[in-house]
Amino acid sequence: MATARVLTVANTSCLLSKTTSFVAKQGPYSTSLCFTRRRAASSLSSSCRRSFACTAIYNPEVQIKEEGQPETLDYRVFFVDRVGQKVSPWHDIPLQVGNGLFNCVVEIPKESSAKMEVATDEPHTPIKQDTKKGKLRYYPYNINWNYGLLPQTWEDPSLANSEVEGAFGDNDPVDVVEIGESRRKIGEVLKVKPLAALAMIDEGELDWKIVAISLDDPKASLVNDIDDVEKHFPGTLTAIRDWFRDYKIPDGKPANKFGLGNKAANKKLLMRKPSPTTEMAELWHMIEDLGRVIQALQ
Repeated sequence: MATARVLTVANTSCLLSKTTSFVAKQGPYSTSLCFTRRRAASSLSSSCRRSFACTAIYNPEVQIKEEGQPETLDYRVFFVDRVGQKVSPWHDIPLQVGNGLFNCVVEIPKESSAKMEVATDEPHTPIKQDTKKGKLRYYPYNINWNYGLLPQTWEDPSLANSEVEGAFGDNDPVDVVEIGESRRKIGEVLKVKPLAALAMIDEGELDWKIVAISLDDPKASLVNDIDDVEKHFPGTLTAIRDWFRDYKIPDGKPANKFGLGNKAANKKLLMRKPSPTTEMAELWHMIEDLGRVIQALQ
């Protein structure tokens, strides 16, 4: 996540970790955040620290509200809380749910091709279909897994990851590829178990793909790391890498690249030692440290 900045919620408080201010596709609509160095926050000068309003919903009960018709420029999928107020799937849904699980917001259901994504620069960040030169965007073929984001994460475009070819973050939330058997709905919030990570490099930008499985999938209890994925979902990790490597080729663009030896990073390996990438090691440690914010890479 070169580097993923994460805001999490513990009980009713918000904890942040960073050395500078966060201004990422923020505009007037996003939560204003201040980041401080976690290990020495108390020693920072007052000029480096400012207050912020945490709006994260600890136990989210959100519903989907569609506006417009699917596959049109006006189509939006909004999230509303129990009293009918619009909330942000990026800012207002917590990252962690306990017991090593994350929330994942589904943007693109499996076996579909419309390129849906959270509109990070619009009020309440609804899900919409991406556009290019005023036209709706589609993948050249269906994606074979559910695809979404980890709420309250961000890939920092100002920092280079020296362990992944010096690539900078892509200025978007961290992506999730959910490999379960069910086709999910746009806007569905899943509790997922992370299993592995792929370090995709897209036109020089680092775009992590977290491979995960929904907790309610029949095989969720059987898979905890790469070896389990290969056993119970044989060929899936290679298929995910190849799909994301090649999907731009039909449009005349070069294939995407992958760091870390062109392989998925093993969760167990990453938790055991800082190599091959410190930032992903700390991502997995974050899973174990509920209620704390981890800065993935200084």
